[in-house]
Amino acid sequence: MKLQVLKDNFGNQTGVYIPAEEWTLIKQQYPDIEYIDQELPQWQKDIVLERLHNPQGTMDAFEMIDDLENEKI
Repeated sequence: MKLQVLKDNFGNQTGVYIPAEEWTLIKQQYPDIEYIDQELPQWQKDIVLERLHNPQGTMDAFEMIDDLENEKI
């Protein structure tokens, strides 16, 4: 992958340039990547807060994500 790190006049990293061809490959592998910065729906936040206040023991992260997705129906 040929990424370029973008820097300001002070040398601080300000961004990353991803060539369009590479971005297309990334989107094919991770179709939801363009939505990664969207905020969680309130119903998901409510479930997480409830579980934080009423812990039921530990749970596998993937199992928790499946539960969250299934509870929205």
